Amino acid sequence: MTVRDVCMARGTSLASYPRLVTELGGDPLRLLRAAGIRPADVGDHDAFIPFRGVLQAVESAAEATTTPDFGRRLAALQGIEILGPVGVAARTSATVADALNIFTTYLAAYSPALGIRVTRLDDPRQSFIAFEFLLEHAPPFPQSMELSLGVSLRVLRFLLGSDWSPLSIHFPHDPVTPPANYLAYFGCTPHFAERTAGFTIRMSDLRRPLRRDDVAHRALIEYLNTITTSETGLAQSVRAIVRQLLPTGAATMEVIAAQFNMHPKTLQRRLADEGVTFAALVDEVRKEAAERYLQTTQISLSHLTRELGYAEQSVLTRSCWRWFGCGPASYRKRLRPAARRAARSTV
Repeated sequence: MTVRDVCMARGTSLASYPRLVTELGGDPLRLLRAAGIRPADVGDHDAFIPFRGVLQAVESAAEATTTPDFGRRLAALQGIEILGPVGVAARTSATVADALNIFTTYLAAYSPALGIRVTRLDDPRQSFIAFEFLLEHAPPFPQSMELSLGVSLRVLRFLLGSDWSPLSIHFPHDPVTPPANYLAYFGCTPHFAERTAGFTIRMSDLRRPLRRDDVAHRALIEYLNTITTSETGLAQSVRAIVRQLLPTGAATMEVIAAQFNMHPKTLQRRLADEGVTFAALVDEVRKEAAERYLQTTQISLSHLTRELGYAEQSVLTRSCWRWFGCGPASYRKRLRPAARRAARSTV
């Protein structure tokens, strides 16, 4: 089962949305219906709503209410409770590292379109918590990403204390408000137009003990095991690795097959069983990355060329003509959201 098949989220993903939109002078019912979401499902953990609809509802609310920090404002009204049993399993873990492992393993019970992973950095005192949307052909979603990172911050502060702050925060888009706003909100240095969204944290934070409850924790894990699936699909896993390897120029069939302890021909055959070829998959990942960077950041075309793993900018230009019917500069000029230009003038 792939994310494409189950692109849903719990109704709590939009908890407090109607209230905030109303306070900002918007019409939440109109925005929700336009996004294909039943208003009655909003805030209901037992209800599932289309994840792409969640993205549309959040992005459109920011534009309709002229609120460039809408995602962060909504995050301030949500917390670990929106995750339901996943959140309870995390907070009854032995350590913060164990809690993050719960999110990594069981976040699909909240939404299979979301992914979290923890990686070590070159500095042995630090780790990186990466956060990503596991969607194919996703539209630009800066507000939704800021909502997710804002909620993640609140969850981490629930576990580590209200005064806790990460060492830095990383966004895959340009700032939609002055950078000083991000520093005040997240309590750390913000970095923009980054390859991966997430937080840099201290390794010592991961070792912090929590209020462990073995009985409740085991019961919740048994329950979560019954409602999540271990079969996420090989194509989805390959896409995730391709995203990471593109800038290195090592996103080849041989390198990625080795990640799965497979022969390249075996990988090719397994992907064919899922209806995709390796070349088409890499091309899709490149197209989606190019679209995101061109619409939500100001990085140079030479930088974008490197991010996509191309040796020459002329290859990027030819690819953009094939994908979008025009060159990269023209595509950026044509499709940059008007809301983003307005946000830049907001102080």
